[in-house]
Amino acid sequence: MRNQFGLSVESFRSIASRLDNTHLSHTGIVMTTKLETLLDKLKDLESEMVEELQKQEEEFSYAIHKRRVEFEENVIIRHKKYAKRLLNYLKDAQLKHILSAPFIWICIIPVLLVDVTVTLYQWVCFPIYGIPKVQRQDYIVFDRRYLQYLNIIEKINCGYCSYFNGLIGYLQEIGARTEQFWCPIKHARRIKTLHSRYQKFINYGDAEKYRAQIETIRRDFKDLK
Repeated sequence: MRNQFGLSVESFRSIASRLDNTHLSHTGIVMTTKLETLLDKLKDLESEMVEELQKQEEEFSYAIHKRRVEFEENVIIRHKKYAKRLLNYLKDAQLKHILSAPFIWICIIPVLLVDVTVTLYQWVCFPIYGIPKVQRQDYIVFDRRYLQYLNIIEKINCGYCSYFNGLIGYLQEIGARTEQFWCPIKHARRIKTLHSRYQKFINYGDAEKYRAQIETIRRDFKDLK
């Protein structure tokens, strides 16, 4: 059966199908481009936020020299006036906080094990895969110990939190670079956070692009060198 243009129903359906696929392909390209643009903007905003935080150096009279934070002498004297004596600190501590402390500190055992294991993994495997190593000093920072208004217990607590949360960021970056090498595919479902390499991943369901570009993407770490 043919219509007024001399096309059979089968031909018409074939053309319609190709047009529809072209539209979907174009939509996918647009969505990918927009997502990459948004992720780039997010990265720029993060950099801008870091720069803004660094401006606090002037406001609070400190400078960073070789990763060491140095305050002006008059600031150090003023800070020491705000330091809480240990006896007063322990006296004012709530009992429930004291009793819960062991559950916080017992986490250090598996955390140290994970740290050593994952660090060993990247030392051995990243050179084999051609992936740049993650610098732990970019994530794990112990600079709160220079604050003279903190007593020894507060400094230890701050050091623990700095290590724990910094380690999470360090591990996530190692995982992100590993995922880019082995499985650079975006998720179909919405996820809460995106790691630093996600914008390079291939759209979920794009089989053709995956097979065509997988080898290129898994080695695309030039922005880290």
